[in-house]
Amino acid sequence: MRELPVKIRKEVEEYAEKNKVDLSEVMEKVKKLYNDALYYPEEAMGVVAAQSLSEPATQMTMRTYHFAGTAGIQVTLGLPRLIEIYDAKKEPETPSMTIYLNQDYQTENKAMEVAKKIKEVKLRDFVVGDVIDLINLVIRLKLDMEKLGKFGLEIEKLKKHIKIKNVDVETKGSEVIVTSKKMENINLHKLKYKVMESHIRGVKGISHVIVSKDEMKGWIISTLGSNLKKILEVEGVNPEITTCNNIFEIYDVLGVEAARNAIIIEAIDTIEEQGLGVDPRYVSLLADLMTSSGSIMGIGRYGVAGNKDSVLARMAFEETKKHIITAAIEGIKDPLKGHVENIIMNQVIPVGTGAFQLIGRFPGQVKAAEKPAKKDSAPEKERGIEKVKEMEKIFSKKTASKPAKKETNKKPKKAEKPAKKPNKATKKKK
Repeated sequence: MRELPVKIRKEVEEYAEKNKVDLSEVMEKVKKLYNDALYYPEEAMGVVAAQSLSEPATQMTMRTYHFAGTAGIQVTLGLPRLIEIYDAKKEPETPSMTIYLNQDYQTENKAMEVAKKIKEVKLRDFVVGDVIDLINLVIRLKLDMEKLGKFGLEIEKLKKHIKIKNVDVETKGSEVIVTSKKMENINLHKLKYKVMESHIRGVKGISHVIVSKDEMKGWIISTLGSNLKKILEVEGVNPEITTCNNIFEIYDVLGVEAARNAIIIEAIDTIEEQGLGVDPRYVSLLADLMTSSGSIMGIGRYGVAGNKDSVLARMAFEETKKHIITAAIEGIKDPLKGHVENIIMNQVIPVGTGAFQLIGRFPGQVKAAEKPAKKDSAPEKERGIEKVKEMEKIFSKKTASKPAKKETNKKPKKAEKPAKKPNKATKKKK
């Protein structure tokens, strides 16, 4: 049995000391569980992880569900949420946050105060009626003065919050009058929408807020919409355990390690919510792969699969023609180190026993290697001299035979021409 790592050993010792149990007995049980969980070297863990995550996904629902015990807020769950996580979508369909409060704010009234601070308030929340004057190119918005009073706002101060270019804003009684400075190519309906969406107070992006109490963690604020950076700055919010389901927001605010943990937590929660179970090590393996480059990459043609070193592996996934043509034009070589490309080439894949090469000496070769050490013996020298003489004789015979062939082939041709000239001269003399 393999020994436990130092970290696990320390944790077991702390557990035994804290709970006052027999250390050796607990250590043996943990060691057995640890050794049962080990895998053989070069086992195809990627294939096992892919199968372990994909099979439960086939049993997931395609619907969205409400938050437990609340109405009006929906969160994407099941297969659509799992696809969001592993495709690394920058904005989820239903972004949400779970905001935990500090000990000083663990009362209903204080939790409601924090919720009021957090919820985004737009100008449309106070508008009772609107009129678009097409002749004078003016938009008139009538406001609910009582509602403004509840939020502690004055109508004159709303001018500062309407920040739109080339627009004049005036207030008259309970009305806000918006006039465009540009007189040509004006779309008053679009302008009205922009004015109505003007941010007045609260945190941008937080459209719904619900306060509830958890037995373990006290008062919690659940939101529809997320803005982690601004929420962590709000007084009374516990920044250590406050979370959101937008992985890219976590990456921007807290870094790649926090994003990796968010991928693991979100994926496991999504799977377990459906009543399914997957070993967390498979999820963490995929999370490591997605964040190994220092940023978040999805599992797809523009992420992990599209950035493989092997041309054949990229070609086998998607966009076959594109990868083959670019590889041919640029003269890219494929090292054939992965299993996909070796399957395509009908070669042994570097997985399991195929990942190793056996190097060794046969018994007969060891004895042969020892012979050169006895070079001083006289018989071996004589045999060597005899072999050299034999080789010299063979070589001399080959060299002697080669020029003889050349003489027979070439000399008669040259000799024929001068031989004819003296014959002609003798005929003339006669």
